[in-house]
Amino acid sequence: MTEAERIIGTPDIPGAAGAEPEQSDENAASGDRSASDESAMDERPKGRRRIAVLFTVAALAYALDLVSKMIVVAKLEHHAPIEIVGDWLKFEAIRNAGAAFGFGEAFTIIFTVIAAAVIVVIARLARKLYSLPWAIALGLLLGGALGNLTDRIFRTPGVFEGAVVDFIAPKHFAVFNLADSAIVCGGILIVLLSFRGLDPDGTVHKD
Repeated sequence: MTEAERIIGTPDIPGAAGAEPEQSDENAASGDRSASDESAMDERPKGRRRIAVLFTVAALAYALDLVSKMIVVAKLEHHAPIEIVGDWLKFEAIRNAGAAFGFGEAFTIIFTVIAAAVIVVIARLARKLYSLPWAIALGLLLGGALGNLTDRIFRTPGVFEGAVVDFIAPKHFAVFNLADSAIVCGGILIVLLSFRGLDPDGTVHKD
């Protein structure tokens, strides 16, 4: 009987050596899934941290703009300009119905809608944000847009037509405020990041 089994061969049975590769494949697949899950778990906290940076920068920019405008309206409006660096830089309170730096005063409502749209776009983009420089840039844009939008909504002459408070007056240049500065700095940073090929999701591409 033993000789016959040797010649014919041992039949396949569960738990035989031939079944071991399947178990090995299953273990490998399970390991791949575990690695993928761990990678996803690592990415989610990073994404949340970047979103926290975005909104922290936005809140700081918005708060600085709001407080500075309150001080200007209370202490500087209807008063003589304050010289900071001789004639080269002054603090002078003005009301601006146009866009940043006083451009386009006839399109106040349009600029209000654009600012609101920018805020919505940034909020939606935040869900895919994994880049710290992009978080800072978008935070500056968001804070600046919120600062000027607050003026558009709550200041005279009316809702969505309000004039923005500007007070930083360099010589031979338009008068602006901290919200305008945040928007410009955020825009410049975005341009630099785009030239470097860095996307908001943290990937780097080369054209």
